[in-house]
Amino acid sequence: MSQWKQIQQLEIRLLEHVDYLYDDNFPMDIRQGLASWIESQDWDTAATDESMAAVLFSNLLTQLDRVRSDEQNFLQRHNMKIIQQQLQVKYTTNPAVMAKVISTCLREERRILSSACMQEQGPLEKSLQSSVAFERQKNMDNRVGIIRGSVQLMDQAVKYIEDMQDDFDFRYKTLQSRDSTDRNSDMMKQEVTRLQEMLNRLDFKRKEILSKMDVVVKEIDDLMTSQLSPELQDWKRRQQIAAIGGPLLTGLEQLQGWFTLTAQSLFQIKRQLDKLGELVVKVTYECDPIPLQKPQLEERVKYLLYHLIKSSFVVEKQPCMPTHPQKPLIIKTGVQFTTKVRLLVKLPEVDYQLKVKTTFDKDLPPGRVRQFFILTNNTKVMDIEDYSNGCLSVEFRHLQLKEKKYINGTKGNEGLLSVTEELHSLSFEACFTVQGLTIDLETCSLPLVVISNVSQLPGGWASVMWYNLLTDEPRNLAFFGNPPRATWSQLSEVLSWQFSTFAGQGLNKDQLSMLGEKLLGQHASCSDYQVSWSKFSKENIPGKPFSFWMWLDSILELIKKHLLPVWNENYIMGFVSKETERTLLKDREPGTFLLRFSESHLGGITFTWVEHKDNGEVKFNSVEPYTKSRLSALPFADIIRDYKVISDGVVPENPLKFLYPDIPKDEAFGRLYNCQPSKVHPYIPSHLIPISVHPDASSTPLSCRSPEPPMTPGEFNMLNEHLCFDLDTMSSPYSD
Repeated sequence: MSQWKQIQQLEIRLLEHVDYLYDDNFPMDIRQGLASWIESQDWDTAATDESMAAVLFSNLLTQLDRVRSDEQNFLQRHNMKIIQQQLQVKYTTNPAVMAKVISTCLREERRILSSACMQEQGPLEKSLQSSVAFERQKNMDNRVGIIRGSVQLMDQAVKYIEDMQDDFDFRYKTLQSRDSTDRNSDMMKQEVTRLQEMLNRLDFKRKEILSKMDVVVKEIDDLMTSQLSPELQDWKRRQQIAAIGGPLLTGLEQLQGWFTLTAQSLFQIKRQLDKLGELVVKVTYECDPIPLQKPQLEERVKYLLYHLIKSSFVVEKQPCMPTHPQKPLIIKTGVQFTTKVRLLVKLPEVDYQLKVKTTFDKDLPPGRVRQFFILTNNTKVMDIEDYSNGCLSVEFRHLQLKEKKYINGTKGNEGLLSVTEELHSLSFEACFTVQGLTIDLETCSLPLVVISNVSQLPGGWASVMWYNLLTDEPRNLAFFGNPPRATWSQLSEVLSWQFSTFAGQGLNKDQLSMLGEKLLGQHASCSDYQVSWSKFSKENIPGKPFSFWMWLDSILELIKKHLLPVWNENYIMGFVSKETERTLLKDREPGTFLLRFSESHLGGITFTWVEHKDNGEVKFNSVEPYTKSRLSALPFADIIRDYKVISDGVVPENPLKFLYPDIPKDEAFGRLYNCQPSKVHPYIPSHLIPISVHPDASSTPLSCRSPEPPMTPGEFNMLNEHLCFDLDTMSSPYSD
């Protein structure tokens, strides 16, 4: 069943989250009409490969043409045409953005499907999908709209005051121009009285508008403090969680709308105050409220504008190497990485050469041993993005780090932290002037791990996960000097995210329970048990030469590179202890087997099957774990199909009959078999056959050794000659 069909079968609560994923950037009509084609493309790679993205974009437009021509409904054909035109406008010059959007949507769909299979969501995902958040955002929309409406009304009020003052000024100057002999006439006295009334009304209106401005400015101040700033912090926290595999439910478009409308309101109030200042030049009087109140209001408006725009400068895309798009915040020296910053306030006044400068490790903690500098150009100009409603942003696509050389070729005393525990940061700075207001912009990335060898990648990713799971501080570079502990409920959720992100399928409750037993032992049943950083990533598992995280990461790599089809069919039980394995298999049909990851090998998978002897004895056999070196030679599904056991000279047979609990082997794996015939017709087709030589009954161990790599038919025939006997010439040691 396609992913999209599975999505459509979800309950309403989860479908609402799916609905939130699709907007004008990627309409749901396209997802519906091209579901199978979209799911068959590699959008993850295209998101970091411009040429591949361009090809996919062209193919997508071709597919849309096909769907539109086949559509019978005139209205649907029209809508598809409009959508196609919009996509061309948005993505023709930058198709990689489209690929990134589609990749994100598909990933989020998989996460939603994975969460639907879980009996309960983890604490982090629950907090991010809280209905309270949606209500909060609705309230925010309402408040911003009310403020905007109030400011528009104040525009009308200022215009009314200006007209009233012009009338007063005309009458006053007309009165002054009259002959002095007429000033004591009754008509003149009436005019003076009328002017006094007009001045009193003008004074009232000036006080009224200043009072309204004061109320609106206070409302904006409260909005920024109590809602806008927390919403921005909430988005930044979501960005942290998304970076380590969690869900990202909201983009920046909504925040940009709030920031922009709030800034527009403040700039409009600033212009209104400027207009009131012009009116004072023409007409003023004793106790005029404008000179008394305007300076204070102006300072408050400037203060709010300064802090609003300063806080709107954010890192939209955290630093990431294109070679590892799903592991951001890890940078390898000498390898290009990308990052992107954005100004959430959309103002036409700043659409000019706004230069952004990047600096690495601007505020380095004392005692830090390794130091780096940016090798490539570190300054770029912000541009307007058509596909994001005209926001200002800049993407650095070719940044590269180089380690500083040290005197005499030495680095001095080594620090207490390992390379992957040292945290670094990338700073962004810019400065611009708008409507007389000079604003210094500065923001920074989340803490980065810098490695010099790909072998450090697993350790670096463990550090990135631990930091972003346990703190929302944007720049605590000394975090691993005294890293906090994580509860098992927090950690297990993040570990499940790793599997849904890298392998497309998260872990279920039973699998997480087994992982808990492996990491925590007798404390596994306690979800609030505290796990230390050292136990998770640094200390070796008792009796093993590797840590818990190194073991788990090696399994993730094995799934991603060699087991993905089998894993996504839910055929790999994966994390199950040997004791539980025997309990599950002992009452099953002979030949029933299950697939689990090796506990003694890094990145190994094995299968265990059950046999029932004539005397009622139950026997379990486990094959020597298959690692990446062996799985590179033969797909795992083919290994299960062709696996043979040679025992006591008996004709080799495949002992694997039923995938646990009772699925016939070929029914489960049939469509995953590699059945492609040889294209070299002059030769007899050949294929690799995995074989285990079963020891005799007197020395039966629990595992069957399998040659590395699996045998070719020629090797099998040679072995078979030594194990088979001619019945006509065979003699028995028990014969006379």
